[in-house]
Amino acid sequence: QVQLVESGGGLVQAGGSLRLSCAASGRTFSSYAMGWFRQAPGKERDFVASISGHGGTTHYADSVKGRFTISRDNAKNAVYLQMNSLKPEDTAVYYCAGTDGVVVTTGAPYWGQGTQVTVSS
Repeated sequence: QVQLVESGGGLVQAGGSLRLSCAASGRTFSSYAMGWFRQAPGKERDFVASISGHGGTTHYADSVKGRFTISRDNAKNAVYLQMNSLKPEDTAVYYCAGTDGVVVTTGAPYWGQGTQVTVSS
């Protein structure tokens, strides 16, 4: 079992930056692929970024490539999402997710409670 707790959301102006953090419980954190997803009001939950267990492989949604960076610190049982050049369309609830599989998708078994990110124009 893995429990995930996100933090770092907030209100920021367009062009600004935020760094989201996800703290994980469990002694085998490095064996979990982790990811960030987001859900805007009235929309489906969408993939944002993912990272492999040891951090060597990352993937990004086209909409955030070049602006967002996912990273992890296995010694701290944490995964991060650095968000730069934020746009109003990035406004959503951001969720951290984890899986002991290879690929983290919306079907991942472990989810945090979400953190709100609001980007004003």
